[in-house]
Amino acid sequence: MTTGNDSKQRGFWNSRFGFILAASGSAVGLGNIWKFPYIVGENGGGAFVLIYILCTIAVGLPIMLAEFTIGRKTNLNPVGAFQTLKPNSYWVGIGYMGVLAGFFILSFYGVVGGWTLAYVFKSFTQAISNFASPQEAGQFFDSFIANTWESLFYHALFMGVCVGIVLRGVHSGIERACEILMPTLVIFLILLMFRSLTLPGAMEGVEFYLKPDFSKIGPQTILIALGQAFFSLSLGMGCMLTYGSYLPEDENLTSATVYVVIFDTMIALLVGMVIFPAVFAMGLEPAEGPSLVFSVLPAVFVGIPFGNFISIVFFILLAIAAITSGISLLEVVSAYFIDQRGWSRKKAVVITSTIIFVFGIPSALSFGVLSDAKLFGMNFFDHIDNIASNYLLPLGGMLTAIFVGWVWGTKSAEEEIEKHETIFHWGHIWGFLIRYISPVAVLLVFLAKFFP
Repeated sequence: MTTGNDSKQRGFWNSRFGFILAASGSAVGLGNIWKFPYIVGENGGGAFVLIYILCTIAVGLPIMLAEFTIGRKTNLNPVGAFQTLKPNSYWVGIGYMGVLAGFFILSFYGVVGGWTLAYVFKSFTQAISNFASPQEAGQFFDSFIANTWESLFYHALFMGVCVGIVLRGVHSGIERACEILMPTLVIFLILLMFRSLTLPGAMEGVEFYLKPDFSKIGPQTILIALGQAFFSLSLGMGCMLTYGSYLPEDENLTSATVYVVIFDTMIALLVGMVIFPAVFAMGLEPAEGPSLVFSVLPAVFVGIPFGNFISIVFFILLAIAAITSGISLLEVVSAYFIDQRGWSRKKAVVITSTIIFVFGIPSALSFGVLSDAKLFGMNFFDHIDNIASNYLLPLGGMLTAIFVGWVWGTKSAEEEIEKHETIFHWGHIWGFLIRYISPVAVLLVFLAKFFP
């Protein structure tokens, strides 16, 4: 076993800007662009957005700072980090949960990422530019994901893109890719937002999105907002801890965390300003559910001037979001073998990505040849998603908060945070949140899965 200080294998972020973009890229994924809009649509619009922002600040930000702090303190992957801070204890299990979550999530996330790449190509070939209705677009999507060879090909292509980036290492691969991809994503989003806002009837969508209607809000809605805030920041899966482990000691952890949270939240809010004006302009319902992106939006684009070009831009944007999250998930799993097993980066990335791809094959086939293979009413894809998203992530996030707040201790964490900060100005507030608010809030989200 190695201590993980081999800088040639691990590397460090070359700049603060590069780190913020990479960490934001990990956080900004399909959860922001695919999941956030339909959850907002199903839960009353503006009031939900306001609660989501509050949950992000009160729960997401403190846990993210905790993960960055553990990562920089140890310069190790999740397993090595907890082993270093609390040797030979059960707390190392949090690290293993993070690595396992990264493995599970990427196995099915790679399938969805493949869908985004497919729709980029289908936009270029205008295969999705002639739908007369969302129903027709939905039938096309269902037919596509049921096609065995197409699903496997695009799943492999997505994994190949992630491998190509992660193989180049932290600075030359992940950081450099995110320095290009993230600004591109923001520019595309802003362009699409302006186009949506100029559509006839778009202001009705803006009002739905920004004007709070608290009559739509109940206890379950608050829990949904809390869960979305937590999961959209890539917390509890080892990504932020691993990215934090590549931080140099002169980085200001507090401000870096704030920038990443702001960037992630800004992306989610921008996506809403793209989608809701367009949906209302086309006279569609905002509460279309998970099919909103792949089934509804292609039909929306058909009715918009320059719709095919907008479709190309949107699905490129979606693919970028998927890739920046995918590379962070692959890095979590690879870093474990680099640090703990002494593997070379090439060996770790190639072997782990191959196993993840193979493990993801049943997920890719869950909507086609394996669609009838169900257990407790769920296919393989749904089961892996359920295990990772509803069990490993909330448990990992809750236990991380408890570990920092009560085991390692907020005093030790604050000493690491203050290494290059004169004083941790909101240390008392953060200490209170990480010890009492964050773990309890995540526990409520976790329990809500069993008592809806």
